[in-house]
Amino acid sequence: MNKQFRIAQRIGLMFRYDQDLPQDMEAWIQLQLQAPSPALGIANISAKVTEWPSELQPDLAKRAGMWRRYRALKKQQREGKNGQDTEAARQANRHENLMQEKDEHKFVQRNIYGADQIKLRLTAFWANHFTIGNTFDTGNMIGHAIDEGILAKLNGSFADMLYGITTHPGMLTYLDNVYSAGERSEKAKDCRRRPDCHAGLNDNLGRELLELHTVSVAAGYSEDDIHAAAQVLAGWGIDFGQELPDMRKRTGGTNHWNAYKKRWAEPGTKKVMGQTIYAGRSGLRQLTDFLASHDHTINHISTKLCQHFVSDSATKAQIESVKSVWHKSSGDLHAIHTQVLKLAVNAPDAKFLWPMTWLFQVVRLSGATFFKGWENIDDYDDKLMRSKTVLKELGQSFWSLRQPNGYSNDKVEWMSAEMFERRVRFADAIYKNGTTRRSAKKIMDRIGAAEQTRALVASVGTSPRDQFIALMCSPELMGLEYV
Repeated sequence: MNKQFRIAQRIGLMFRYDQDLPQDMEAWIQLQLQAPSPALGIANISAKVTEWPSELQPDLAKRAGMWRRYRALKKQQREGKNGQDTEAARQANRHENLMQEKDEHKFVQRNIYGADQIKLRLTAFWANHFTIGNTFDTGNMIGHAIDEGILAKLNGSFADMLYGITTHPGMLTYLDNVYSAGERSEKAKDCRRRPDCHAGLNDNLGRELLELHTVSVAAGYSEDDIHAAAQVLAGWGIDFGQELPDMRKRTGGTNHWNAYKKRWAEPGTKKVMGQTIYAGRSGLRQLTDFLASHDHTINHISTKLCQHFVSDSATKAQIESVKSVWHKSSGDLHAIHTQVLKLAVNAPDAKFLWPMTWLFQVVRLSGATFFKGWENIDDYDDKLMRSKTVLKELGQSFWSLRQPNGYSNDKVEWMSAEMFERRVRFADAIYKNGTTRRSAKKIMDRIGAAEQTRALVASVGTSPRDQFIALMCSPELMGLEYV
């Protein structure tokens, strides 16, 4: 594989079939890291690539309003009050008021048509690190968290990203913090006076903040530290469907990304891993800033970045070089990402691709129109695919009901016979239904495919379909080996 495509495969999403190739790849990487990131896609299979309409990218306030309407209509339908308890009415309610499928489709189209391929790969890494699984009301918030809590913050500091994603309503809802009240809070005191009221501390987010998002278990923190972190977090977040008057009363405003219920907060100072954290709203930023700069956090995430982009068995020297940049830059993500990508480009061994990443690269290389446009998300078509169905089948959807530790970076987790068979089936479906614009031979010539890959493709015969499948599922195109 030639240099341009080898680098794009390793740290990006491959150059699209009709895209000019950069000659200076180092300069290209830096331009990519600073590139604007509009959500690009197609309205329908005949349309040109353009930006997604603003009405399909609502802010949190609009999303919350849509969710309230959805729940209200569902309640009316259950109670038979509106006389529209029909499948058509349910589908109309779902289409108008739910964002999950629109966001998932936008994510797929963005990765297929986007010009900021390196930033999109980095976004996928961080969206996996800060997992928000699809539970309760989170399906309508995950897309916003990925776009505004991660992609929009890629060139800021890790401290800013950590605080932003920790306080995002998607994370607060996913890990039940919206229900967490300090043991000595006003809310808990009131509840103890009433037999029908329940309020208590939930340590889910406090635990994951330490174990997964920052210092990791290697830091040797205690259960008391987790409890104290949960106390700092008590009061943050509110039911996404909360009516606005009630929300103003409880939080003093209507901003879901800044929702802090003072009556639910644990009073007094707390101590987390030896650090004193003061009471009040500002205590959480104090805690996340402390964790963001902790040596164990820097080691944990530098290791994960290297394992994702550089090697499953990243060397100590590689990890230490990222940690050094992290310390010198005070956690500047642009500097950290630049160092990680430099290591990845110069790595001597190949890096196996996630199924999701592989799929995006196949579609980009071939120019296939495999997914529906945003105008046809709900239309039935046995040829064009729904994003939700594809990502679920590949076993890698950020909108799935998944565990907080995210998807594995270890290729062993993705190399079973079943997972390989799925790639074969998708390569076949893309060729048959995706209107590919480039044959296997033209793709091989353009990327500078190795002789081993050409021999593999030739061995399956002269069928264009079989050759396409063999190429896309070859070791070279899956990132199994450098040849």
